[in-house]
Amino acid sequence: MDPLLEFAARRGAEFVASLPERHVGWKAEAPELREALGGPLPEGPTDPQDVLRTLADGADPGIVASGSPRYFGFVIGGALPVALAADLLATHWDQNAGGYACGPATSVIEEVAGGWARDLLGLPDHASFGFTPGCNQAHVTALLAARHRLLTDRGWDVEADGLSGAPRLRVVVPADRHITIDRSLRLIGIGTANIVPVCCDDQARIDVGELERVLAADPGAPTIVCAQAGNVNTGAFDDIGAVADAGHAVGAWVHVDGAFGLWAAASPRRRHLVAGHERADSWATDGHKWLNVPYDCGIAFCGDTEAHRGAIAVTADYLQKDHGERDNGDWSPDFSRRARANSVWAVFKSLGRSGLADLVDDNCDRAVQFAELLSADPRAEVLNDVVLNQVLVRFGDDDAATDAVVAGIQREGTCWASGTLWRGRRALRISVSNWATSPRDVERSVAAMLAQVPA
Repeated sequence: MDPLLEFAARRGAEFVASLPERHVGWKAEAPELREALGGPLPEGPTDPQDVLRTLADGADPGIVASGSPRYFGFVIGGALPVALAADLLATHWDQNAGGYACGPATSVIEEVAGGWARDLLGLPDHASFGFTPGCNQAHVTALLAARHRLLTDRGWDVEADGLSGAPRLRVVVPADRHITIDRSLRLIGIGTANIVPVCCDDQARIDVGELERVLAADPGAPTIVCAQAGNVNTGAFDDIGAVADAGHAVGAWVHVDGAFGLWAAASPRRRHLVAGHERADSWATDGHKWLNVPYDCGIAFCGDTEAHRGAIAVTADYLQKDHGERDNGDWSPDFSRRARANSVWAVFKSLGRSGLADLVDDNCDRAVQFAELLSADPRAEVLNDVVLNQVLVRFGDDDAATDAVVAGIQREGTCWASGTLWRGRRALRISVSNWATSPRDVERSVAAMLAQVPA
């Protein structure tokens, strides 16, 4: 065992040490990776050290340096050293974090980490929480609780009777929502046909007046209203307090998609962006984005603890639940799972309230730096108000020039960011989410981007 762990630790440490200067994107495409990693299933055993060496060497050209300080794609955070180390401990301990009887320490770590997260994010003290693989499953968890409450209040036991014949649920959402809302509604059986989109302004903020008109058109319908804390393109925030007031005026459940933007609540400088968010009924966020813990980690919060547990919890005689302690599996859909809260606990303990605020603020300041440097060049046009960590930029006079920059930087390797379509125009989307990104990293990345603009 020791030589195998030592090899894995050494190769892992070498990779992490290479991140500041490593080519940020991948260097090998799928055919080359299949050649190195594929082939027929071996007929017999292979020496474990050879297996690890083949894995490390064969995968290396196809590994994306998403932990690089110059990776700006898809709102993917890095991994703080303490989070990475805590995650390694979780792997070594190999605890099933679903039940207290499977590992009391893991259960308590998640209980503490969830409570700290709730406090840091300014959510109600009574709100329950569950750790999930990511924000998509956090949405699923919260929306299951919403489904439970709305149908229970209308005399329908959805956990026992399913949705066939149940009152029809209406889901009112921003037109510029994230696709995981739609996917979650598909997964929990509500379906996308029950979505009612509400128009948004030029920054992707929901039109509250139009929302009120939509809700007033059928005030008695069982309704879920979704608000957004941080649009995935612009970083813009809905007026969450106003959305909550409008939803509650007709008895709706109000859910907040805060995959990354909810962490603005950790910063005194940016907390105004989430004003009124505590008045919602449920919230979903990611840890593996702005909290900078390793994949995977999401968190669902619910102000209606009874609905949350009622929608998720199960029991059986063999589960040994007479301990009176928290069973994490009662609060998120995955019954057996790894101890993803360990790294969250380590980040909170290491950085504290002020350190987490600094992390958020520094990334937002780097986003402003990006916008300022790019705007100074006549070949670049910043398309959004940079209120958080997202920057949308367009290059040249047409879509082709922007697409050329996207392809060029991904190929060249100084930095990596992804293309998007915004209001019918191609753009480069820059997401500053890594604890290690410095002003110099931004300068280098801007130079690399501008170097790719067609003459």
